[in-house]
Amino acid sequence: MTVVRKGGCLCGKVTFSVAGEPTRVGLCHCTDCRQESGSAFTYFGIWPAHAFLSEGTTAEHGGRRFCPSCGSRLFVCDEHEAEVKLGSLRDAPSGIVPTYELWIKRREPWLVALPDAEQFDEDRP
Repeated sequence: MTVVRKGGCLCGKVTFSVAGEPTRVGLCHCTDCRQESGSAFTYFGIWPAHAFLSEGTTAEHGGRRFCPSCGSRLFVCDEHEAEVKLGSLRDAPSGIVPTYELWIKRREPWLVALPDAEQFDEDRP
């Protein structure tokens, strides 16, 4: 049976689902991710585009989709893949564990590296 995870924005006007397991999961500490999330990093999962479905009207800035009503940052999607902000999934904890960290040269010194996760100074090769 295929796992289907559901998520959405804070106000409920935008919802989405992803089917199956993500192809990869990471944390990103880059300046862009820090600024758009308002946090020290972004926690995201990547699914094939065909496994992703969204409903509701979103707005876009720099390819990133968000709810125009409540401002929740949700996903990036193109014809190949969907990158989902995993904090926007309904069920927490999700059990989805990051396998890599990006831009660790920007990681806050009080954050420790995730055990068993690949570490990249910048983007993945």
